Amino acid sequence: MQTQRVLDEFKNEPFTDYSKPENAEAMRAAIEKVRGELGREHTCLVNGERISIDAKFQSYNPAKKDEVVGVFSEVDDDLSIVENAIDAATEAFKTWRFVPAAERAEYLFRIADIMRQRKHELSAWMVFEVSKTWAEADGDTAEAIDFMEFYGREMIRWSREQPITKIAGEDNSLEYIPLGVGAIIPPWNFPLAIMSGMAMAAVVAGNTVVLKPSSDSPTIAAKFIEIVEEVGLPPGVVNFVTGGPPTGEAMVTSPKTRFISFTGSKGVGLHINEEAAKARPGQIWIKRVVAEMGGKDAIVVADDADLDSAAVGIVQAAYGFQGQKCSACSRLIVDEKVHNELLAKVVALTEQLNVGQPTEGDTNVAAVINKRAFDTTLQYINQGVEEGGEIVTGGTGDDSQGYFILPTIIDNVQPGDTIEQEEIFAPVLAVIKARDYDHALEIANGTEFGLTGAVYSASEERLERARREFHVGNLYLNRKCTGALVGVHPFGGFNMSGTDSKAGGREYLLQFMQGKSVSRKV
Repeated sequence: MQTQRVLDEFKNEPFTDYSKPENAEAMRAAIEKVRGELGREHTCLVNGERISIDAKFQSYNPAKKDEVVGVFSEVDDDLSIVENAIDAATEAFKTWRFVPAAERAEYLFRIADIMRQRKHELSAWMVFEVSKTWAEADGDTAEAIDFMEFYGREMIRWSREQPITKIAGEDNSLEYIPLGVGAIIPPWNFPLAIMSGMAMAAVVAGNTVVLKPSSDSPTIAAKFIEIVEEVGLPPGVVNFVTGGPPTGEAMVTSPKTRFISFTGSKGVGLHINEEAAKARPGQIWIKRVVAEMGGKDAIVVADDADLDSAAVGIVQAAYGFQGQKCSACSRLIVDEKVHNELLAKVVALTEQLNVGQPTEGDTNVAAVINKRAFDTTLQYINQGVEEGGEIVTGGTGDDSQGYFILPTIIDNVQPGDTIEQEEIFAPVLAVIKARDYDHALEIANGTEFGLTGAVYSASEERLERARREFHVGNLYLNRKCTGALVGVHPFGGFNMSGTDSKAGGREYLLQFMQGKSVSRKV
């Protein structure tokens, strides 16, 4: 492939303004186009060949629970497909690793070009498959484009001469080389952005991959794989398999996989880390694990904060995509002196949110991902009340058509309560009173997670204390704790939130490479 384009400085993909009639009409047209393609079968891709087996599973629309979005091969029933995919990736790695970085990056740039052309269509698939609102789906697609553009540029940068100390009599260099075959296991909540970012970061670094999307969001991954085929990536560089936990387990435990890139729950992440640490017969490396495992994120509001600004940020961060973001605000920690005033503002804004079908442009909150999430969320709400919490709005759900839960606020939650400690991943906000700012920071740090957090205060001293003491990977001051932008807010957390790999940052590609020092006597 010839790389002719001149690269400008990376800039984030603009979000679509749906208040413009032409944009709204384009999105409605995309939704109708995708509606006409629902229920089709999508095959696996192994070594450039399409594969289908008799065992099948379906992906459903969470907002219309009986509507089939796509049909897929259940590879759990034939794990030889996983082995074949790993073998194909192993073979492809022999040549892909030596493809020049600029040429590998060009594939990502071409993927980004196609994504821009099909932006509304890709967003529409997420509207149906994971119940994203128009704005949330558009943000996901924009982030996917950003990952392609950013990681392509970053790989070119890493491929250049690296700074080292010079000495007389030797010609020394440091270069970064790829690791090998990667198991890519992305989540359902950012089914295009995180999935494509995880896979193509590894690929642009010179690795080959086996990609298994979440069983809740395989269709958007299948549409991405169509784009991967369209740009002409060599067979075996990206292999696509669909299935459940047994398929993922086979990828993780194979002695031929060199690394695992995972985003999902703490429990699964810890299990993957444990299994990856076991050296199996024939394995000649220590596997690397890149894991992002969620959070219990807090927004702290001090007694001197701009309460109107804080209320807007809290509601946006708590209920964007139904709270199904690892960065979502699930705890509001507020100084008791302004608790009543702030809570009234937050409740008023929450009750203005429009709960409805994601296909409608005025919907703010749609369905949670599946029946299990619906049931678990209601159990958490009930437990919050049993432990002394008070529901001030929401608290109920309706699964007659889809898995809808009203945006919920539970007040009088105490530090250490279940809903103050455990990740719910739903539109539920726990409100905790703090005696003062010291107490608020103590509560904020009082979980096993450390992903995102925010502080609202007019005091520079307090904001600086948060910078030093609030132990999270992504801290936001006087703004919401969601909405990280590629290149702007490198994303990843501490403690049980994962390996702090900083996706969308300048060091992220190092997760998929290893340094090789070469010295020559002259």
